[in-house]
Amino acid sequence: MDKYAGQMNAAQKLFPPSDPFARHMMDVGDGHQVYVEQCGRPDGVPVVVLHGGPGGGCSPAMRRFFDPDIYNVILFDQRGCGRSRPYASVEANTTWHLVADIEHIREALGIDAWIVFGGSWGATLALIYAQSWPERVRHLVLRGVFLATESELRWFYGGGAARFWPERWAEFESLVPEDERDDLIGAYHKRLFSGNSAQETRFARAWTAWENALASLGNGGRPSESPAEYARAFARLENHYFTNKAFLSVDGQIMRDVDKIAGIPGDIVQGRYDMICPPEAAMRLAGKWGKKAALQIIPNAGHALSEPGIAAALVAVMNRIGRRA
Repeated sequence: MDKYAGQMNAAQKLFPPSDPFARHMMDVGDGHQVYVEQCGRPDGVPVVVLHGGPGGGCSPAMRRFFDPDIYNVILFDQRGCGRSRPYASVEANTTWHLVADIEHIREALGIDAWIVFGGSWGATLALIYAQSWPERVRHLVLRGVFLATESELRWFYGGGAARFWPERWAEFESLVPEDERDDLIGAYHKRLFSGNSAQETRFARAWTAWENALASLGNGGRPSESPAEYARAFARLENHYFTNKAFLSVDGQIMRDVDKIAGIPGDIVQGRYDMICPPEAAMRLAGKWGKKAALQIIPNAGHALSEPGIAAALVAVMNRIGRRA
């Protein structure tokens, strides 16, 4: 692990070595501070974890995929969510701000190149970051691939997934007048940013409940009510990004630019019954990526990181990479 000694010295300037779960609020500009956490082995193989959403935030459960005797694990809450501040803010909050933040963190920690681990929106961001900075990425580990295309948004917010969960869909669209239901992202946007706190919370909880109900194969589509503050950040940020088509220049940009990551090895773990991000996107990505990409489709699994088959596959992938490092 001696080749990572430089990153350990840089990290010690930010994180006290006595703290196994060191934390830091990092100023990234534009009035934003992002929460950064480092755990595992300071001189270990560096891996950055990109959470989903946008707006989900990282959690302690995300540490479990990495052997702390091998990996130097960096988790952070993206702009506007989790412990980052200002909370639920969409100002200066775009895909390209997040890509710049990832680079800011890497440079601050003195890391030359790292493994990038992300699921759902985190997979989207991982791919865009890797296409922007391929020389900084040693390996991509992706779960529940989302390519941020209009067809994927139509699937989840335009009636595709609704065919499998009509009762949940009826709850989701019932809050919106019938003449606005042809664009639910736009209709929810109007209410999530209305300035009326009660209305924003109501629609934020409905937006979040629709996604949470379909995330795991095991929960049977049961709706759940998220805490108001979490729901507000999650729904506002996700809707902001989807309203702006993830701030990409063209629909299908990630697939267009796959050649930029052709030399980067990648592992893709995908649930067979993922209702939020169906396997088609993962198949197309792996097919165009080529020989460097390994795709595992997990039977009897949905979208969530917590799905047993998905979790086990990701642990196996990280153990395999760690042994070769």
